[in-house]
Amino acid sequence: MHIPARRRPEFDEARIYEYPEHLREAVAALPAAPGVYVFQGEPADALPLYIGKSVNLRARVLSHLRNPDEARMLRQTRHISHQRTAGEIGALLLEASLIKQQQPLYNQKLRRSRQLCAWRLEAAGRPELVDARTHNFATTPDLFGLYGSRHAALDGLRNLADLHKLCYGALGLERLAPGRGCFRASLHQCAGVCRGDETGAAHQARLLEALESLRVACWPHAGAIGLRERDEEGLEQIHVVRNWCYLGSADTLAAARTLDQSAAGFDADGYKILCRPLLSGTADLIAL
Repeated sequence: MHIPARRRPEFDEARIYEYPEHLREAVAALPAAPGVYVFQGEPADALPLYIGKSVNLRARVLSHLRNPDEARMLRQTRHISHQRTAGEIGALLLEASLIKQQQPLYNQKLRRSRQLCAWRLEAAGRPELVDARTHNFATTPDLFGLYGSRHAALDGLRNLADLHKLCYGALGLERLAPGRGCFRASLHQCAGVCRGDETGAAHQARLLEALESLRVACWPHAGAIGLRERDEEGLEQIHVVRNWCYLGSADTLAAARTLDQSAAGFDADGYKILCRPLLSGTADLIAL
């Protein structure tokens, strides 16, 4: 007889937390080193329950096992596997890639967004929303912000306007009545370009200054590059990246060059992970 999920013990969130003794042996086998770990149910080759990363795999997984808020996931977990990486960047890239590929039940944040969009200024200076289906975000200049949906992008622009006293009407966020300023101007939440209190040029300059912190950097290389990481035990990996998209890792330069292929498209998670180390000059980069 089928038992509804809410009546099965593994789905009963009201149960008192008990330390998952059945996972103790799996945790003991984990190294105190960087990598990615996977919580798996039964059978072991089924889609994973959760994928995470850490610079210390054993300590991170132990913290899961001691967390009563994760009791439901732990009761369903029967196996814990892991993949070592040579450093934190490799762990971040591998985690994001595996989550997109396997869509674990308890991961949400790093799942692929199919509505990725950004702001770009029209010729007249008004923000225009563009999406990754029609623009290559890795090579299109003067894009600002990365958003998972149109709704998130509009909220982001409103927040920027509120912070810098920009006019919703001038930004195209609301219609203005002819000859009248916007409602926010009467509350001193808009500097008043809509009613002549400031010039259009002054408003535009403030908008550009506000957007600059959200500028999306174009891919700074002619093609793919390798980012090399080494750990204290001598493990070395070369992470291959093109257009901010992670293509895989290899332990030799020859193997890394076989991964140099056309990327599927701009990857927002790869961009967020790689932007600072690549543009700051702190990463060990190899031309492929």
